[in-house]
Amino acid sequence: MNVKTFQRAVGLVLLVPIAILAIAFAVANRQVIAISFDPFSSGEPVFVLAAPLFLLVFLLLAAGVVIGGVASWLGQARYRTAARRFGAEAREAQAENARLRTELDILSRQNREEARLAGTAPAPLPALELHH
Repeated sequence: MNVKTFQRAVGLVLLVPIAILAIAFAVANRQVIAISFDPFSSGEPVFVLAAPLFLLVFLLLAAGVVIGGVASWLGQARYRTAARRFGAEAREAQAENARLRTELDILSRQNREEARLAGTAPAPLPALELHH
């Protein structure tokens, strides 16, 4: 079983019971309730919203998920910035590595050509530790 299949299976195992509970909650709480945003006049509130209880609960849960996601995304900003910086440094190091390898190849060819023209063995190049 690969990782994707495992993740999908775990997601279903978690999602199906939650969906069943949410549907049961919605069916059990279909009654319309009055939601007042006026704390001062309980008899005749200025603004009243009439909605089923389950709708209010689902909207509050959705708002919590969105707010939590935004807070998490904002909290991870320093890690995304560091990842971009390290990625740029890695690309620069790879470019420098390619440039130095090309330069080494050119110097090696020149060394061999000079030795061939002089009729001697090529001079050894300095030892390099190449890490891949």
